[in-house]
Amino acid sequence: MRIAEVIGTVTLSRVHPTMAGFRWIVGVPYSLKALEGERGDGEDLVIFDNLGAGFGNKIGFSEGGEAAAPFLPQKQAVDAYCACVLDEITVR
Repeated sequence: MRIAEVIGTVTLSRVHPTMAGFRWIVGVPYSLKALEGERGDGEDLVIFDNLGAGFGNKIGFSEGGEAAAPFLPQKQAVDAYCACVLDEITVR
């Protein structure tokens, strides 16, 4: 699981029928060094969200096979999945 900051949402004009009604957000991942600062420093990515994460929220997200696991036994083409909305991050 990685941490990202939500910087926006995605609006689709056309979507595959199996993806209809899904909510997508744009997140910027944090490196460990960036967690001590204010902003993420990774490359923006589109993340499936069913938790209602909003602009500026920090989220935990999974990628790859783990991102598709919540949809099993159905198969979904999801590369990143918002698993949690974080209230606080402490870096030691």
